[in-house]
Amino acid sequence: MENIKTESNQKIIKYLLIIFLGSLLLAISAKIKIPFYPVPMTMQTFVVILIGVTFGWKIGITTISLYLFEGLVGLPVFAGTPEKGIGLTYFMGPTMGYLIGFMSATFIAGYLNLKTNILIIFLKLVLSVSSIYIIGILWLGTLIGWDKPILELGLKPFLFAELFKISLLTILTKKLLTFRKFI
Repeated sequence: MENIKTESNQKIIKYLLIIFLGSLLLAISAKIKIPFYPVPMTMQTFVVILIGVTFGWKIGITTISLYLFEGLVGLPVFAGTPEKGIGLTYFMGPTMGYLIGFMSATFIAGYLNLKTNILIIFLKLVLSVSSIYIIGILWLGTLIGWDKPILELGLKPFLFAELFKISLLTILTKKLLTFRKFI
């Protein structure tokens, strides 16, 4: 009985460490950016999908939730913080939809069976990252008005970078899935 309790505690500590380090990696990826208006181009989408593929949807969603919580309480983890505000004020800005979309993307990347051929993996990762942009564009249009060129502002500048990120993750997916065995 004592052995089972110790193993359980070790597993919980391991999960908490993965979640904390994942949120830290996501915060760092937010600072690797090319400034665009109204939404900056960052490495966050790569890390969101990476977390989902590598650790599964449960740890993925928990990691994204911790990251969003950190930003909401005022830690400067988001791409435009602290220079463009912090906390709820920043969160409610143009990037909110994309940030919320991280939840759906990590769920899709972590939930779908990625033990298939490379084309199917690519298409599933496209679906995953697309959820970020769908939610992001819906929020952006609501916030700044549908009369603005929403797709030109919130989607088109990011397409080639996303294609590169998804292609790289597609190639790495089989290797990343091996980490799940150790979790």
